[in-house]
Amino acid sequence: MKIESLYVHVPFCAQKCAYCAFYSEAASAELMNRYTAALVREMEIVAADLKPKTIFFGGGTPSILNLRQWETILRAMEKLGLLGAEEFTVECNPATVSLDKAKLFRDFGINRASMGVQSLDADLLERLGRVHSREQVFKSFDILRKAGFENLNVDLMFAIPGQTMEIWRDTLNEAIAMQSEHLSTYEVIYEDDTPLFHQLQAGEFSVDEKLACEMYDEIVRCATSEGFQQYEIANFGRNPSVTGIPDLACRHNVNYWRGGSFYGLGPGATGFVRGVRAKNWANTQLYCEQLERGQRAVESSEELPPLKRAGETAAFGLRMNAGWPFEEFHRTTNFDLRNEWNSEMDELIGRNWGVRDETRFQLTPQGLRFADSAAELFLR
Repeated sequence: MKIESLYVHVPFCAQKCAYCAFYSEAASAELMNRYTAALVREMEIVAADLKPKTIFFGGGTPSILNLRQWETILRAMEKLGLLGAEEFTVECNPATVSLDKAKLFRDFGINRASMGVQSLDADLLERLGRVHSREQVFKSFDILRKAGFENLNVDLMFAIPGQTMEIWRDTLNEAIAMQSEHLSTYEVIYEDDTPLFHQLQAGEFSVDEKLACEMYDEIVRCATSEGFQQYEIANFGRNPSVTGIPDLACRHNVNYWRGGSFYGLGPGATGFVRGVRAKNWANTQLYCEQLERGQRAVESSEELPPLKRAGETAAFGLRMNAGWPFEEFHRTTNFDLRNEWNSEMDELIGRNWGVRDETRFQLTPQGLRFADSAAELFLR
């Protein structure tokens, strides 16, 4: 069967944010044009093996590409039969959204936008190195609605240095009042070689783990009380479902967490196709050069042994509130969670991090807070 999910990495930003460890670089008109042409070539190479149900353009800042570059990409996708996905998401920075661009997106079937808001506090936006203002958030949200977007996500960050619980509550209340269909929240992580990491190392601020936990509890309480269903550690969608996955969940990300295959295109992108993980060079210049020679810019690839692949699938899937139904895990991996990982499940149950019944294993609310530590037990 053809692969049904496609991720495209757009590596350009107006400027690098203080917390960001994703591969990105400052926008350059010449390099962005080269990237656009190279991406089209990479799509041509893999198109015969793709019939996307979900597409996700992430970054970087995909919305920083201009109208002509976007039209080139979307017309190429149309020609290659890559349009028509049930869910087609583009990440947007509020400073780079225009009505013309939003209408172009809708004309080519892009039906979901994910807006990187991060905060609605002016001082914190400056602290994070964001290029948008709080006013631009509301303006861009209205533009996307005017263009016809009926599925919008708002990204928020918590445990930002200098962020109090009062500021966090104000941001949550304002964000929820926007009536988006989805909320994603992220705790600040101090990645090596980021400005925030160096500030932490220099003692310019300290990390308050207790406050971070309280902020996480607050988003869960606030979002669920306003009609969102939590379906993953930090993700909330509207239209709750008895399956544990709301109708307006991000289907593309659910495919990741359920161990599905996907192609990853663009500099630094990772793909996972039929048990083989491949990673492109995280260097836009080199990426373009390779594609200009007619070959994919793959830095490394690894075929995972079945047990290792199943262990990673188990670990990722536990991020979801619904956990792993035993039968679904077996269909996905050909392994039985109750045989290979029985002692690990027992250990998590003993910590009050997990619960198990006849049909599934899932993390408790406390376990979800420590999901990374819980997931490590399942890796092989």
